[in-house]
Amino acid sequence: MAQTELKATARPRAGKGAARQARSEGKVPAVIYGDGQPPETIALDYKELWQQVLKGHFTSTVFEINVDGTKKHVIPRDLQLDPIKDKPIHVDFLRIGKRGLIRVEVPVRFINEGLSPGLKRGGVLNIVRHEIEVTCPYDKIPPHFEVDLAGLEIGRSIHISAVSLPDGMTPTIKDRDFTIATIAGRVKQEEEEAATAAPEEGAAPATAGEEAGDAAKAAGGDAKPADAKGRDEKKK
Repeated sequence: MAQTELKATARPRAGKGAARQARSEGKVPAVIYGDGQPPETIALDYKELWQQVLKGHFTSTVFEINVDGTKKHVIPRDLQLDPIKDKPIHVDFLRIGKRGLIRVEVPVRFINEGLSPGLKRGGVLNIVRHEIEVTCPYDKIPPHFEVDLAGLEIGRSIHISAVSLPDGMTPTIKDRDFTIATIAGRVKQEEEEAATAAPEEGAAPATAGEEAGDAAKAAGGDAKPADAKGRDEKKK
């Protein structure tokens, strides 16, 4: 797996003042830490870094940083953005040690939604985890995990055991077969539809006279229910 190279220069000083100076020069301050070595402050070219951020999956991409001719493998651990301009203002990189194992979150992609009987019948895909954190060699990070939904009915759950992990890769959660997604029915919608169709609780059924009177009013006439007409004739 080829790593993307980023060129950097060493920053002799740390602190807010040095960081502001780096930004004024069109650079982004950063730090490299980990692997039992002291932190190393560096500065990256803003345009070069921004291009890598725009590609996506920045924090799950391994970079080869060239610091004044010295190369080292790192992976971004934190990217700070300006709250107003939404541009990078600082990056934390983690050194990759000799063993080459890192913890990284890999996105989940769901396929064959059209082949799921449960989804065809109006079920909803309830995604519990959009990403799965794993420990793996730095040069074997997959772009995503695929979860096949073909043949799944309402009520089915997809667990981590259903995902085929490459050799040397293990999920960081090891004590349970955790859920990634479920196919749920539209329970709430069905309950609302049933409540709308049912008569209001406590309402008395309409009498024949009331129904006749309602029909007469709807027709626009002055007709009265049959029982009301009988009472009027007795009074006369």
